Amino acid sequence: MRTTARASAYTALNLLFFALAGTALLAWTYDLTHETIARSEENEKLKLIAQIAPPATYDNDIMKDTAQLAADKLLGGTGTTLVYRGRLNNQPSIAVLQVIAPDGYSGRINLIIAIRSDGSIGGVRVVSHRETPGLGDYIEIARSNWITGFNGASLENRKSGEWKVKKDGGSFDYMAGATITPRTIVKAVHKALQYYAQHRDEMFANVEARRAVPLLPAKEK
Repeated sequence: MRTTARASAYTALNLLFFALAGTALLAWTYDLTHETIARSEENEKLKLIAQIAPPATYDNDIMKDTAQLAADKLLGGTGTTLVYRGRLNNQPSIAVLQVIAPDGYSGRINLIIAIRSDGSIGGVRVVSHRETPGLGDYIEIARSNWITGFNGASLENRKSGEWKVKKDGGSFDYMAGATITPRTIVKAVHKALQYYAQHRDEMFANVEARRAVPLLPAKEK
């Protein structure tokens, strides 16, 4: 009996040791790599921003002229997010919003959307997603030009009912067998334009004030 108890205790201690060692190894690996991964993701995001907000559209440092936006259902997230603000001759010219499409086929899709001062879209890019490889990943600019279908679209030149994929009676293309992914992106882009229309003036207010006081979500009507 004592031998069995001793063996059980020994096994339990071994399991505890390996569990602690595994946890420590995972924590060490995370500490070692998370900054590098975050830096890599940030660099990729900067490249995408350059694609949809060309330097010719602003003369300020768009990467430093930023503001914190309070959580808003039109932006899709539950936390604050950044807006990059482009100005030309000290006048608002373009804004790059970080937006979340929360209901993709395999989860949230992170987007950046450039909106010109006239309310038209300069471009949309997917920053990250977990959609099905070979089917839902055509939303990436490196794999397809589908995402460029938003270029130039606005609340003025597209009626509310057009902000859907063609299968649902809208004006946006989609790939057969993969309609959930484009549906959620079209909806997210439409909401981002609505947010911009509501908050444009606040968004481009002076740098110091906007960094100190995040924009408040619009009151529900």
